[in-house]
Amino acid sequence: MQAVIATGGKQYLVEEGDIIRIEKIEQGESNKIEFHQVLMVNKENEYIIGRPLVEKAKVTGKILCQGKNKKIVVFKYKPKKKYRKKTGHRQLFTEVLIEKIVF
Repeated sequence: MQAVIATGGKQYLVEEGDIIRIEKIEQGESNKIEFHQVLMVNKENEYIIGRPLVEKAKVTGKILCQGKNKKIVVFKYKPKKKYRKKTGHRQLFTEVLIEKIVF
């Protein structure tokens, strides 16, 4: 069974047993989490598409860890003006194990 969930402004195609990295959620590690924004469910090659959400569907998971992605470098400059600015950014994430898709 597959499902498309929405969290953190993004959409993810998940199956039971998948490990996904989503935007940071303010909960501790090894906590249970439920995603109620289910956009689509694929059950035995039968697609149920929500308008906008699938009713009575939810995806449960377990938070494995929280961390930061690799650093990306942001470099700004203006030619001939001696303006240079170099900064970096590390995006926070939460790693979630998808345990069950309920429909």
